[in-house]
Parts: sequence; structure tokens; C-alpha cells
Amino acid sequence: MTEVRLGGTRGTGTDAGWDPKHFGAIEVLSFAVSGMGELTKQIQFVQPDDGNTDDHTVFQVRLPKPVLPGEHVEFRIRFHDHLPEVVARTGYKRDFFIVAQWFPKVGVWWHDGWNCHQFHSTSEFFADFGTYVVRVTVPANYVLGATGDVTAIQTNPNGTKTVTFQGEDIHDFSWTASPDFHLIEDSWQGSAGEVKIHLLMSPGHLRQAGRYLQSLKGTLAMFDRWYGPYPYDRITLVDPPNGVGEAGGMEYPTLITGGSTWWEPKGLRDIEIVTEHEFGHQYWYGMVATNEFEEAWMDEGINSYTEAKIMDALYGKGKSAIDFLGATASDADFLRVEYLLLPDTDPMTHYAYRFMNSQAYGGITYGKTATVLLTLEGLIGEETMRRAMQTYFLRYRFTHPTGEDFLKTIEEVSGRDLRWYFDQAVYGTNILDYEILDLRSDRADWYERYPPLTKQGETLYKDTVVVHRKGDFVFPVEVEMRFDDGTGVREQWDGRDRWTRFTYLKKAKLLSAEVDPAHKVRLDKDLFNNSLTAETDRRATRKLSTYWLFVWQFAAQLLAWAV
Repeated sequence: MTEVRLGGTRGTGTDAGWDPKHFGAIEVLSFAVSGMGELTKQIQFVQPDDGNTDDHTVFQVRLPKPVLPGEHVEFRIRFHDHLPEVVARTGYKRDFFIVAQWFPKVGVWWHDGWNCHQFHSTSEFFADFGTYVVRVTVPANYVLGATGDVTAIQTNPNGTKTVTFQGEDIHDFSWTASPDFHLIEDSWQGSAGEVKIHLLMSPGHLRQAGRYLQSLKGTLAMFDRWYGPYPYDRITLVDPPNGVGEAGGMEYPTLITGGSTWWEPKGLRDIEIVTEHEFGHQYWYGMVATNEFEEAWMDEGINSYTEAKIMDALYGKGKSAIDFLGATASDADFLRVEYLLLPDTDPMTHYAYRFMNSQAYGGITYGKTATVLLTLEGLIGEETMRRAMQTYFLRYRFTHPTGEDFLKTIEEVSGRDLRWYFDQAVYGTNILDYEILDLRSDRADWYERYPPLTKQGETLYKDTVVVHRKGDFVFPVEVEMRFDDGTGVREQWDGRDRWTRFTYLKKAKLLSAEVDPAHKVRLDKDLFNNSLTAETDRRATRKLSTYWLFVWQFAAQLLAWAV
């Protein structure tokens, strides 16, 4: 919460003081090891990240004797949870429960040491795979959803029921419960077999159930086709009730939470984007299982890239985020804007809790990473990028790969040395910005005192274009020139110098010039300076004015309705 005050984060603010209703804790009551006895008094809190002795989110216990190769050890930990009112994707609200991050998690033995970080405001997960068997006892009228499959249901004489869940090859477990959930069951057939879909809808949101199912099934199909099979036989999607937005948009193995309202129109695709994004985590967080404390971009960023691609495939390029009353926008556009808010504060490779603030963490981890990968796709080709992503997933699922594993896979599949790009885009904070600095069309006979009359197709012109690299990111670009005889020329520039000039002697007048005419370089910070025309075209101004008028009218109508 100290970090929240300093840099902000998703969740409840602390400006007015921390409300006691949001207090939550896991209290370890006893810690025993089979054959070694009770070791509760050996618990020692440690702070491996920042030395803050007030932080009691990591503890270690040294065993009285070593566990030798080939041996195993069994721990018995008894603990008590105090759930907060929903904050940071866990807790309760009235009779709704989302129970996550609720048990002591074991660090990961990784690269010859224990990897276990403190609980920071801008970091998420790293844990090892295992088998979970969890028994949950709730009032008999509650509807449950959880990681894993239901293996047993027991009715108790005191008006409760005990439901047993089991999940294998997973690295976390969460569950949810409410007496108001409306359960919708469906299924989808993939390359690895049938996947049962459990949709838990909150009251008042039932009209949005079809949108959830359409997005989820479409996403399952695209991931199966492009990257690899979904190996589990179930997926649970939870729609949180009104007033519990903090529980929405979260991922756990085989269980995700979405978010909807009764009024949201179909052309505003927030429901679909959140559903796609959270399911995507089943791959990059759930199965590939990277270290999100140290390399958050490898889950959130890669997932945001695949989100943009799949939303385009399902709902159309240019309108995958908004297609409403004539206004359109793509999911990739929003991710790019998110990156542009704070583009150069931190490299993508910063530890999650070392970013300047939560805005920098979000903009770079989600927005920049997606934009970097979309630009990379434009460089090596869409099909090559897809093969690289598939190779990476199939090679590293159920392991804990590093960022270098991912980047080397892309180089391997593409057959190209891409270090020059990765050094700037992934490991650096370089800004990419190219502009058409100048555009001129001079008659070649300008020096004649009495030149002949200008005649299209006969008068010779000296046409010049100056392209300027404003940023420090060196990137090869295409430049397209268009002439009044209908012809065009595309040039390649490596961008190594600060500027370059293209010159033509043509019996045609230069009309326009544009950097990156195919719009592949999405990392370019300022797209407005990428093109220049010889004469002013007021159609763009009128179009922008119309969009602004629409936005303001829509906002005014929404405000009037709310009042």
C-alpha cells in the first residue's frame, strides 16, 4: 500500500487513508515438516527486494537437515485467512466471494536458487506446477466456480455442502462463490478434445452472456489454430456483480473473470477484449509460466500482442475495439496510445516493481510490448511471426522460459539477426519518430527569364523530399512519393543518418510523400508528421471535426441520461 501511495496502481486509492474494511491477511498458525517436527518458531521474514523490514510477505524456514537428491519432503502448514472487501482482485462484497492469493505459496527453485519476491503493487505471479486438491465448504445455496474439475460433492447436515476440486499441471488455485450466480454451461471442441465452458453470470447481466460465449469460443479456436492446443478440459468464466469492478479482468489457471454492464452496446467491445485477454493468459501465464516479477512483459505484453491479433481476426481490422454509430477503432490502436503516454521512462525488461510508477508499468508492459511485437511483425512478416510464436509456445509450455528464450526463438524461426532491434526496443528506451521534413517541386528551368507555359506531362520538374529521423531509434523505413501523373515511387532508407534527401527529375509534379506507407512501423511516436502534401487538403480537418462533434454529443446524451 506504500507503493500504491507513491506510484498509484489498479485498485483502491489511499488518499483519504486506508479503509480498515480493505485489511486482509494470511496468518500462518503452524509450520511442520514430516519427520522433522514443528518449525513454526523458525519462521523468519525476509525482504529480498528492498530490505523493508516492515514487509512481512515473504518468509523462509531453514530445515534442521538437508533434503538429499532423490529424497522428498512434506510440509504441513496451517493458516487463517482474513478476506478484505474486494481489493486487488480478491476478497468479498456482500455475498459475493472471489478468493485468490489466499494460501502461502512456495517459491520457485529456478536457476540454482529460490526465486521468491515480495508482494508489490505492480507485480503478479511466479509459481511452480503441481496438482491441487481443494475442498470448499459453503452454504448449500451457493454456486461455486474454481480452478480444476469437480470430483466430489457432499451435502452436510448443517445446511452446507463440501465440493472437492482437483487441478493438475497448474501453478495456482482460486475460487469464487455467490448465491446469485446464474450458471450457463456450454462446450467447445478443440484439437485436444472437448472443453467444457462454465459461465457464471451475475444478476442483471444475463443479456451479455452471448457476447461472453462468442468471444471465448472464438478465442479458443484462434489460439488452437495459431499457437497450440488448450490441454485442459474446462474453462470457467466469472462475470462479477455490479459494484465489484475490482474483481474483474483477472486470470487464474482454468478460471478467468470478465466484466460487463447491462447497458453496454455491442459496438463497444470491452466485454470481448477483456474475455479474450484473460483467456490468453491461460497460455502465456498459465502454461508458459514466466517470471512476472522480473519480466512482466513476457506475459502481459505478449498476451496484449496476441489480443490485438485475435480481436482483429474475430471482429475485423480497424474496428476490433469500437464499431459504434460510425466510429471505429482497433484494439492495436488503443495499445499504441497506452504506450505513448509514457514511452521512454523504463525499458520493457525492468523488474515489475522497479518501474517509475504504475502508469509506466502498464503503458510499457502492455502497450509498448504489444506495439514492439506488431512492429516486429511488420519487419519479418506476419506468417513468420506466427510460426515463431507457435514454436515458442510449444517448446516452452509447462516450463519457465526467460525473455532471451523468446527473443532467440524469433531469431531462429525468422533466420535473421534482430539484436539491433531488440537492443533498442526491448532493452532500451529509444524513441522512434520519423518525419517528412520538406517537400518541393521546382521547375527544372526555373532560371529561364521567359520559361514556356506549364503543361502537364511536358514540363520538367526537380522534385525533392527530405526525410528526418527525429528520435534516437534507428529503423529502416519505406518512403513513398506520389506524382500528379498518377505514378509513385517507393524508396528504402536505413535511417542511420539523421536525414536523407530523395531527388527526381520528372515530367510530373510531386504531390505528396509518406514515411511507412504500409503502416507497419507502429512504434513511430508521431504518425501526424509521417506524411506531407504539396497542397492543403481540408477533408481531413472536416473529418476530425465530425468525429469530435459525435463524441461530444454522445457524451452529453450519456450525461443527461445519467442525471
